[in-house]
Amino acid sequence: MKAKIILLLFFLFSVSGFSQNITVSGVVTGSEDNMPVPGVNVIVKGTSRGVSTDFDGNYSIEVKTGEILEFSSIGLKTVNITVANQKTMNVSMATDVESLDEIVVIGYGTQKKADLTGSITTIKSEDITRTPAGAAMQSLQGKVAGLQVVSSGAPGTSPTVRVRGLGSYTGGGASNPLYVVDGTFYDDINFLNNEDIETISVLKDASASAIYGVRAANGVVLIQTKSGKANQKPQITYSGYQGVQIAQNVVKLSNSEQFSTLARESGSAAEASFIEEAMQRYGRSRVNPNIPNVNTDWYDLILRNALIQNHSLGVTGGTESATYSLGLSQFEQEGILRMKNDYERFNMRTKLNVDISDRLNVGVSALFSNATRYRPEEGAFNSAYFAVPIMPVLDPSKTDAYPRPYANAQDLGYRGPQNPFPLMENTENRNKIRNTLMNFDLQYQFVPDKLTFKTSYSHNFETLETREVRLPYFFGTGDAFRENAELVKRNETFSEQTWDNTLTYNDDFGKHNLTLLAGTSFRDRSWEQLEAKGLNFPNGPGIGDESYFLNLSKTIDVDEVGDNGVRQYFFSYFGRVAYNFDNKYLLYGTFRADGTSKYQEKWGYFPTVGAGWVISSEPFMQNNGVFDFLKIRASWGELGNANVNASTGGITSTEVNAAFGDVLYPGLVTNSDFEALKWEVTAETNVGITAKLFDNQLSVESDYFTRETRDAIIPVSRLLVPGETRQNVGVIKNSGFEIDLNWNKRVSEDFSYTIGANFSTLKNEILDLAGQQNLTSGGDVQQRSVVGGAINSFFGLEVAGVYQTPEEIQADPLAQAAIADGLKVQPGDFRFVDNNGDTKIDAQDRVDLGSYLPTYNFGFNLGLNYKAFDFSLNVIGQGGNVIANIKRFAIRQTPDPNIDRDFAINRWNGPGTSNTYPSARGIRNPWSNQFLNSFFVEKGDFVRLQNVTLGYTLPELKGKFNPDIRFYITAERPLTIFKYNGFTPEVGDGRDTQTYPIPGVYTLGVNIKI
Repeated sequence: MKAKIILLLFFLFSVSGFSQNITVSGVVTGSEDNMPVPGVNVIVKGTSRGVSTDFDGNYSIEVKTGEILEFSSIGLKTVNITVANQKTMNVSMATDVESLDEIVVIGYGTQKKADLTGSITTIKSEDITRTPAGAAMQSLQGKVAGLQVVSSGAPGTSPTVRVRGLGSYTGGGASNPLYVVDGTFYDDINFLNNEDIETISVLKDASASAIYGVRAANGVVLIQTKSGKANQKPQITYSGYQGVQIAQNVVKLSNSEQFSTLARESGSAAEASFIEEAMQRYGRSRVNPNIPNVNTDWYDLILRNALIQNHSLGVTGGTESATYSLGLSQFEQEGILRMKNDYERFNMRTKLNVDISDRLNVGVSALFSNATRYRPEEGAFNSAYFAVPIMPVLDPSKTDAYPRPYANAQDLGYRGPQNPFPLMENTENRNKIRNTLMNFDLQYQFVPDKLTFKTSYSHNFETLETREVRLPYFFGTGDAFRENAELVKRNETFSEQTWDNTLTYNDDFGKHNLTLLAGTSFRDRSWEQLEAKGLNFPNGPGIGDESYFLNLSKTIDVDEVGDNGVRQYFFSYFGRVAYNFDNKYLLYGTFRADGTSKYQEKWGYFPTVGAGWVISSEPFMQNNGVFDFLKIRASWGELGNANVNASTGGITSTEVNAAFGDVLYPGLVTNSDFEALKWEVTAETNVGITAKLFDNQLSVESDYFTRETRDAIIPVSRLLVPGETRQNVGVIKNSGFEIDLNWNKRVSEDFSYTIGANFSTLKNEILDLAGQQNLTSGGDVQQRSVVGGAINSFFGLEVAGVYQTPEEIQADPLAQAAIADGLKVQPGDFRFVDNNGDTKIDAQDRVDLGSYLPTYNFGFNLGLNYKAFDFSLNVIGQGGNVIANIKRFAIRQTPDPNIDRDFAINRWNGPGTSNTYPSARGIRNPWSNQFLNSFFVEKGDFVRLQNVTLGYTLPELKGKFNPDIRFYITAERPLTIFKYNGFTPEVGDGRDTQTYPIPGVYTLGVNIKI
């Protein structure tokens, strides 16, 4: 790794001769009156170096060739000019009352932000690269109203991303957004390096997303990678950071003294005897002779501090007829679980655009990503949570255990081994992931600047090589062991080819501006998998991965050999019209016809329409003193969802014999469980406001939306035949309000600041289940979907308190009814709410305990720039959701486990000690845990200090070699405030069994630009 970094730095400094220092001066004037403009900020883009024009509009600044000078002033359009060899640069600046001429990337083109009628949020490179993470979408957490990003702590995994809620009942990625990278479709962008990204745009409403058709029902995330600029000298950049990850909010488990007390209070003679057995085996504590001389903190042992680093090198530039961009990056992340669970990725990218003639342009881009991920042992955190603290990791007396003398709780009398280390140390799960993206496009202007034809072909090819190694181990006693060495090899290939053709017409005539687009899209999508499992390959001390091959295995498990694949085709026609009259009245519409081989309904037709009114351009709004720009916009549209799995099932026939009279007749019974599916259709209405206020210093984006999924695919019970099939009969609705506020202020030449905040609400509601009472899932931790409620809400009893005395139990008819039914009810047990009023507690008293979907999300950011220093801060949060603490609930059926310290401290242990927590006996009592209840379903609200960054840009150096160098330190997730009794309140599906902890990350980095 060090050799790679040295090589990158050597290349970086060896090309420094591309630039030289010169002094540029000139006059800035207004385009309308040609008068000098004082107070214009002249900044070397991407640095803190800058000056302001004097009273006569004059300026003078020292720059390097190839750098970009940015001229900006309130009320004027910003001008960017690349410095060549000119020493005089006079600039004319046009009036820009709206300050909204920013170009926004939309599907199959671009549009001025001022002309948008849909809801689009764009995040730029400088905000993306502040987040030290392997997954690019992690950088958007808390920055986009209406976008929920649920973090993942395991290296190489992608966060859960939801745009405006959950619109599909089925899982498996059915509600994931579509990712479009430089025009190519992806299901995931985990392979991208943050430094390669120029912008990420989130298309939230149907009007903005509809041009992408059936892949866009859950929103679209558009990614533009970095490109060169015309007439730009080669610019070399290096960005790198290195840091440490530290587990945050580690759950405290009961120590030996607390656990021993709980065991003795449990009422179980067996559990009390296990404590005595541990003291016999490991000795007594010198501090407290009533507990064993072992106090193992299992979480502390399985966790570690882990390194993270990233190094990126880029070159961009361009001539009058061509632009180019090249990039290399290396990302490495260790996992905080103390086993081989690391992630390493090496990326290469290139992008080239060439003007063959005044009318013909050709573009080529390629990206290659080579990653290796070692997955963590899935059961480690769950096992550590339940492992008893009165047992060590290793027991030297266990001479018959291998490959190490692992301690075993079964030696003490427990029913399970309760030691996570054999699994962690004898399991290795490796994924090799290779992504290749290639894109070629050709653009020809039949009528210059008016009629343009573009054809583009892209190919996304991915291979996944999985190797799962499970080595044998034995505890020496009991039934917990792995007898055979197991090797699983799985090779998968995924290919998606897309060929798009568009014809675009742009025209301005009088006060009219018109853009028409028509196009076709063809996609060929395929996936193949080959899998085999071998047993008893060579293994043991001194033998490594040179033996991890199937041909060395003594046995091939034929039942585990699999060969699978699927291929699907899509073809679409689409069109778009965008009309602007007098920069006041906006109309926008799209129509897309999608055909596919995936469903029985081959074609779907999806229209959208949007409108906008720029009120600030009306005469009655001139010189109002508050609004510099004010636009009202509204849109409606329909989209199809192609993310739901294709139809399954078939027709089966069974031979039967039936007797009529005295004659036996043969017959045939035919049964069909085939799912004849069609599109899920999402209809969305969006109303919004875009505004600039107080000399363009305050910007406001606000939206209200309703998104209704019709023909939602849900399971339906079959008549007269056991089982169920999926059918298009459900209706699901999401609605909410979003607001995004940003204040920008340049106080002086040395000091400026920005303040931003966003807030969004969400209501998820099921409107129709085709007459079914509910949809149920989740097993013991039951989740239900009912009309009027949210998808998969948790369902259980409502706790009213804890019984304090025998007299309370005697006086409670609910407790007496349970005792009459044979249940034991004692002080320290839960009291429940009789919701149906039948004077007994049973399954009919269960109620909705809440949804895992947050009802609100928010974000706040602050940025300060003072001379060479820059500082930024981000805060995020959410609320209104709940988390099922399944690991705590599972204590009722897990063999003799430990439990968290929070319970040990706050448990009921006598009248008046707690009216919330049950006793050590009560938490295991069938009366208290016969069903999931509200004690185990906790609030998921949290507030987090997401990111703090402090940077310093070095002063200019004298001489020809004068790079821009900025050093920075970053703290990512240093503080999270929440009440949930777990590592993190971020649980994607709300079911916390063994969530991988999300670490805090502390890094030191440098940016160098030449």
